[in-house]
Amino acid sequence: MSLSKLDIYAVRNIQQQSISPSPAINLIVGENASGKSALIEAIFILGRAKSFRCSAIKSVINFNQAHLVVSAQTEQTNGSRVQLGIQMDGKTIEIHINQQAKQNRSDLAYALPLQLIHPKSYELLDGGSQLRREFLDWGVFNHDQNFLPIWRRFKKALSQRNALLKTRRLEQLNVWDKELVYYGTIVDGCRQRYLEQFKPVFSDIIGKFLAVEGLDLKLVSGWDLSRELGHVLINDRDKDLRYGFTHSGPHRGDFQLLINNRLAKDVVSRGQLKLLVMSLKLAQVQLLANEQNQSGCLLIDDFAAELDAINRAKLLRYLVDMACQVFITATEIQDFGDLSQIKDYKMFHVEHGTIKPV
Repeated sequence: MSLSKLDIYAVRNIQQQSISPSPAINLIVGENASGKSALIEAIFILGRAKSFRCSAIKSVINFNQAHLVVSAQTEQTNGSRVQLGIQMDGKTIEIHINQQAKQNRSDLAYALPLQLIHPKSYELLDGGSQLRREFLDWGVFNHDQNFLPIWRRFKKALSQRNALLKTRRLEQLNVWDKELVYYGTIVDGCRQRYLEQFKPVFSDIIGKFLAVEGLDLKLVSGWDLSRELGHVLINDRDKDLRYGFTHSGPHRGDFQLLINNRLAKDVVSRGQLKLLVMSLKLAQVQLLANEQNQSGCLLIDDFAAELDAINRAKLLRYLVDMACQVFITATEIQDFGDLSQIKDYKMFHVEHGTIKPV
């Protein structure tokens, strides 16, 4: 999958721009506040129906406009073309795929699988567990199309159970406990299987950037696996009633990146932490290509802030061999290093929200 044409309307300082990217490497250069990150943000919005820079989409919309629009024509791996579009005004979202209105964000996510590396990416390992759950579930979501309906049923059971806990209506609690256990156990199994297939891909990629011994990835299920989830819910019931929510289950899941049985974030430098996170995200895109024969889209914002010159060169070489579409921003052309070995790339210059091919 790659974007063959991209149209952006009213995303921050990008008033109205259209570009035809390379199916391989796209280098975006410009001064700070020129609109480079807005271009990356627009692509992210098209694939995820949200911004990675802020929670309120209203602040992303150009102040002269009532809504933003991002649309693209994509070339799929099988040679077919798919037209994607999204319009957002801060309150409503309109999604169109091949001129057909769609209601689910998941339709966009399947049509445009993308992964993002940006200056705050280190928070994946240094921040709260929700970021890691979302990262893990993005991989499972694209790896196993049965996962999404199971996850939705689990979330419904969790929501119903929490509502009963808050109102202390215990007569229906056993019914929703059974639902929660059934679907929660399947969700955990999907995550386990995905992580086992993910580990060797990640191990291979991190070895290209960082020499580290004793590296391991471990799933944290959200409850003690030595006991069945149903028994855990019974034992937790008094605590759940006291606080009004469910303490145990895959909604509290996480994963740990360990080095010699210690959390990686506690034993590596900030630069090494960035390399670990970068490799985790590359591995998700690579596994998608390996298992689903589907190339994802990789967004890298502020290239020089993430990596030193040596690792930037290594990454570019890896991306060329990876054969996926990539968008990379930097303030100076020199930040991209030696481009003579890259056969298929396009460069764009951004200034005051205007995007021009170089």
